[in-house]
Amino acid sequence: MSPTSTKSSSTVFETGKYTTVVVKAEAATSCLGKNKASSVTVPPPKQLLIATPSDTEAGEFPVLLLLHGYLLYNSFYSQLIQHIASHGFIVIAPQLYTVAGPDTTDEINSTAAITKWLSEGLQGFLPNSVKANLHKLGLAGHSRGGKVAFALALKKSLTSKFSAIIGIDPVDGTDKGKQTNPAVLTYVPRSFDLNMAALVIGSGLGEIKRNSLFPPCAPNGVNHKDFYNECCEPACYFVVKDYGHTDMLDDETPGIRGKASHCLCKNGKSREPMRTFVGGIMVAFCSACLKGDLSALTLIRDAHETLPVELQTMDFVM
Repeated sequence: MSPTSTKSSSTVFETGKYTTVVVKAEAATSCLGKNKASSVTVPPPKQLLIATPSDTEAGEFPVLLLLHGYLLYNSFYSQLIQHIASHGFIVIAPQLYTVAGPDTTDEINSTAAITKWLSEGLQGFLPNSVKANLHKLGLAGHSRGGKVAFALALKKSLTSKFSAIIGIDPVDGTDKGKQTNPAVLTYVPRSFDLNMAALVIGSGLGEIKRNSLFPPCAPNGVNHKDFYNECCEPACYFVVKDYGHTDMLDDETPGIRGKASHCLCKNGKSREPMRTFVGGIMVAFCSACLKGDLSALTLIRDAHETLPVELQTMDFVM
């Protein structure tokens, strides 16, 4: 558990005022933390990365679950989750699988199990002075993880109620009519019965093929446009021009899968601007939904905030 230095900031697109740490919670019997009430470790159903304000930052903080994209590792999102945590959130990124087929049922059920575990075991993995406010709980997912997030939110019998949902370039299959099971998109406008605010972030290059050998990473008919079209108010929608489907990941993503994240999708010139925007807009949205502070979203909506990227689309009903 090593701290990351931060600086005071007045914008969501800069590092926040909280010093952060990243804790790895293993799903087996590894003793990385102790439950404060029972002094017994309660391991999570899946391995987790937890970005949280450090022990020097006493307080109670909202919680956000972030689900990774197809065949990616949760560690690829470490810079993103630390950015969000530096603004006063506890961000949990589970590793839902290492190999997966077309069906996402196991991922939906695993995320539901992790959500249930939060009240049983999360506190044992947090710094002593940091408390999790599970009454302020958000759910986010990237790519296939975005589909899983929406699928879980729509299955209210599986989990407790979330207060906000975020789809980061969500994808529901390879093409319209070729959705992965269970299908989320119905192609009926405003049909998602979520009972919470939604944020959908899209990449302008996600629907473009990188080359003739591979399909686009976020194809038309199953991408961010279709997810947002089914979201009811309140909802926000941002499409970032000139950046791609994996441009919100860490600058360095090691291994074969990390290299593939650079070469399978049409990408922008660098990841930092897109990642900065995604982290900042998530902070602004979660501050509104989980902290009741709409000031950052309002500044962005009214074009009083300088953005690190150029937007292709912005729709805002909050």
